[in-house]
Amino acid sequence: QVQLVESGGGLVQAGGSLRLSCAASPLTYIAPTMAWFRQAPGKEREFVAVIRWSSGTTAYADSVKGRFTISRDIAKNTVLLQMNSLKLEDTAVYYCAAGRPVQWPATMPHAYDYWGQGTQVTVSS
Repeated sequence: QVQLVESGGGLVQAGGSLRLSCAASPLTYIAPTMAWFRQAPGKEREFVAVIRWSSGTTAYADSVKGRFTISRDIAKNTVLLQMNSLKLEDTAVYYCAAGRPVQWPATMPHAYDYWGQGTQVTVSS
């Protein structure tokens, strides 16, 4: 059974930083592609960032480009999301996803097979 467990969410002031982690288990599970999505209250789940596990190639939503960085720790089978210069509109539940999407970058939720439980990020003024 593949599991994705997110951590690192919390409350931060606008302009601050947070780092999210997503650990995939078992360690023998290697997803070709891992991504972060987010969902704010009353809104649809939206793409944030994606990374190809083998090459480290990344892609970002325009709204976070230049502020967020996705990376992976191969030894720990973990994907990270470093979020800097946070804005009020970044407030959402952030979800980790893994799968084998055909398209690159895969920005639609249905392209992914596995999801974490989500971690809340709240940015205050």
